[in-house]
Amino acid sequence: MTQHRINTGNHPPIKQYPRRLPLAKKEEAERLVKEIVDNGIIEESSGSWASHIVLVKKKDGSTRFCVDYRKFNEITIKDSYPLPRIDDTLDALKGSQWFSALDLKSGYWQVDIQPEDKEKTAFTTGQGLWQFKVMPFGLCNAPATFERLMETVLRGLTSEACLVYLDDIIIVGRTFKEHLNNIRKVFQRLQIANLKLTPKKCRFFRKEVSYLGHIISADGVKTDPGKTKA
Repeated sequence: MTQHRINTGNHPPIKQYPRRLPLAKKEEAERLVKEIVDNGIIEESSGSWASHIVLVKKKDGSTRFCVDYRKFNEITIKDSYPLPRIDDTLDALKGSQWFSALDLKSGYWQVDIQPEDKEKTAFTTGQGLWQFKVMPFGLCNAPATFERLMETVLRGLTSEACLVYLDDIIIVGRTFKEHLNNIRKVFQRLQIANLKLTPKKCRFFRKEVSYLGHIISADGVKTDPGKTKA
């Protein structure tokens, strides 16, 4: 299975010291670190690399824990693996009558990192040094790695069965029977690759579905009005 590689050439390690956080944010950061430790996402690090953390407020009021990899990305040799063109992906959906949209659970976190590169993902909160055991969000080559993985997993299934853009998979079909058969094929591939879905974000057997910021139906493709509101 695909592992994420971080190629920094011969560049010496980048070590950034932790930013000062207000007490409330510091406690929040420690809580979030404990949470992802308990989930097996990160582990303690003894390497020479360190990046800053960023706490981002989400729309629902909760906090997203992020690592600021901007300086690190500047020295990372870029992966040229292409992402699909969204317009080509949408064009390929024409002619389908049935749609199911799948969402992979914390997609990037289902991808391992090559062991020798784990220390490069390290970050500090002021309470120790931690590194990711899996591919974190924010790395410049993460989208390329993930798209490569998904296209490998689903290779051989034509656009008449399914299409993938990063962690968004859409399964199609011209008839209900064909659609059901395509769902079985995709699920078999995901099971073999041990890739897990977020059930509450998946939508099955729809005549109309939202995908990549558009509404997809047998009538064609139109912009999703919910994605264009200010």
